[in-house]
Amino acid sequence: MTAPNMDTDLKPEASTDAVRWRRFAGLAGEDVKIDPEHRLQLAGAPPARFKQYLTPVIPPDPLRREALMLDRWRIGHERLQLAKDEMPWDQVAPSRHYADRLHRFDWLPDLFDEGEDGAARGRALVDDWCEQFGEFHTFYWRMVPLTARVWNWMLLGAALFDCGDNTICDRRRSVLVRQLRHMSLSLESCQIAGARWRASCGLLSAAITLDGLFDADEQMAVLESECTAQLLPDGGHVSRSPQAVLRCLADLLVLRSLLEDSEHQVPDFFTKWIPRMAAMLNFFRMPDDALAPFNDGGEGRAEAVTAILDAVGTAPRRFSFAMKSGFQKLEKNGLCLILDAGQAPPLPYAGRAHSGTLGFNLADGKARLVTSCGFSPEINLNWQAAVRRTSAHSTLTLGGRDATPFEPFEESRLLCPVGPEGVSAKRLEEGDEIWLDAQHGGWKAKYGLIHRRRLFMSGDGRRLTGEDAIVRPVSQALDEDGKFVSFDIRFHLHPSVSAVTDGDAIRLICKSGPVWRFRTTHPGTRLEVSRYLGRGLIEEVQQIVMSGQADPNGDGSQPPNCIRWGFRRETA
Repeated sequence: MTAPNMDTDLKPEASTDAVRWRRFAGLAGEDVKIDPEHRLQLAGAPPARFKQYLTPVIPPDPLRREALMLDRWRIGHERLQLAKDEMPWDQVAPSRHYADRLHRFDWLPDLFDEGEDGAARGRALVDDWCEQFGEFHTFYWRMVPLTARVWNWMLLGAALFDCGDNTICDRRRSVLVRQLRHMSLSLESCQIAGARWRASCGLLSAAITLDGLFDADEQMAVLESECTAQLLPDGGHVSRSPQAVLRCLADLLVLRSLLEDSEHQVPDFFTKWIPRMAAMLNFFRMPDDALAPFNDGGEGRAEAVTAILDAVGTAPRRFSFAMKSGFQKLEKNGLCLILDAGQAPPLPYAGRAHSGTLGFNLADGKARLVTSCGFSPEINLNWQAAVRRTSAHSTLTLGGRDATPFEPFEESRLLCPVGPEGVSAKRLEEGDEIWLDAQHGGWKAKYGLIHRRRLFMSGDGRRLTGEDAIVRPVSQALDEDGKFVSFDIRFHLHPSVSAVTDGDAIRLICKSGPVWRFRTTHPGTRLEVSRYLGRGLIEEVQQIVMSGQADPNGDGSQPPNCIRWGFRRETA
């Protein structure tokens, strides 16, 4: 994987930061402009007090809470150290990305979890924000940070909106409603799936909790429309992101609780989607209870996944393959593998998708072994772009090219993966053993070759063997030039694994105890440095790399076009 330069990317100059923001943020990063008529519609009489409040589902993050109480504000690898009672927006933000994440207020529930001292600090921050930015701001009132901020404020309920004298509480509600009105006016033109989802949730909750602001039936229809557009029949999200499933399910559970506590009936589409999404979230859950990082989703927090599934109220249905979402799951005796066997999401939902077809995550119980370079929304956008490449996944790359080409999508101004063609996966289970045969034709147009990956998991969960074949289909005419094509097969190792060469094997030592051996007969095998973003940091890790030259006319039955490898657990 070719990653951004660590020395030059951690502290970009303002001009460099502006170029990167425009390049990687797309239309969602553009300043919002409103006309005088729009601005007039934001005003109105001070709202009445809330009739009821939302009940959060996701527990606060204690690590972030502790840092915030020490005035340490970290987003990804960028940090601010504040003086006592200093506001984070009073310092120059390290980057536009940092400012964007800061003004979403994702950190606010963590502060309020620190007792009255934390709640008082949180209220002071909200009040200062209202004073400085509560009328309007071209950058901070963009739909993405706006919808997240409104939702995070509303989740605080009485602790934020009913604490303090009436003048202060009225001011907080007035700024909230001003943002809600802007959200309502901007929703129709918004092309960003995540912002549309959060806007529909926020507007429905406001319609139920604040009298006369919005029509509840109308907002319910908007949310139902977003469910139909963004959720797949198996409960996955159209972006193919496990993290998106978690976020959307958590929001629906909050709204379901709100509806149950009010005079509103829970609509049928809630009872349709919530069980499906819970089953899909459970599908993506690894044995350590956190998520497998696919597309624009990292590991997340295990306690958040558990809390959401517990809030569903019924045990999720279990299954081994998600045909609509395009994933396969193999599990035996604690060994767990999840394979990406799907195409890129359709437009406009592919703006953050990865080119990682046939890549997989592997764990032995709570010990994660093989992964991708991961993803975190906290990390700067240029790093997010780097880990979208095929080389950032535990799969094969051919000729240095991505399995799915990235093409610009005019409506979002983002690069989106397209394809690959011919993705398929066949599964066979005999006794306690699982066989999986998957392939795709991402390089067929360029080289006339397809990638075929075969996996075998033993019934005792102590062995995973694989075969990567580079195949010229019989239907494809022979390549007359006969020029060999370079390839690399990568297995990115989790940060909790250290690898050392041990004779003809590579020994994988997990911090939690298990030890595995990787073996292959392929001669071009080595250990290299990689990076991992899945835990919200840029961590240096190791990767196993097997390189070679493929015969453009090979049938994949023998070297160099057939590469066999295996992971075996050492006997204690």
